[in-house]
Amino acid sequence: MTRIRRGYIARRRRTKMRLFASSFRGAHSRLTRTIIQQKIRALVSAHRNRDRKKRDFRRLWITRINAVIRGSGVSYTYSRLMHNLYKEQLLLNRKILAQIAISNRNCLYMISNEIIKRGDWKESTKLF
Repeated sequence: MTRIRRGYIARRRRTKMRLFASSFRGAHSRLTRTIIQQKIRALVSAHRNRDRKKRDFRRLWITRINAVIRGSGVSYTYSRLMHNLYKEQLLLNRKILAQIAISNRNCLYMISNEIIKRGDWKESTKLF
């Protein structure tokens, strides 16, 4: 019997995986089995950390807003600010508030002072 030449499909699949793992170190970029394992591991990490990144940024924004608000000297916290923002129906998300806090602190102070004034006025009218 004559020798049968194999097809190119399996080789093409392995080449594709090798290209994916070309930046990995050592056997992780050379041996097919370890390339497959590392590819699975990399994709799992990427999928997990896409959600993690959203969480981390939200935490960062909250920390920045809280630091600036507490540094203003008024006994005012992040949670009170957000509560009063929602009560006044000012729809500023945390990302925008954090950018304002970093680039223009006075603007954030003005927003918080205005909310405090409105809140005090509403609370004093409720007493009577």
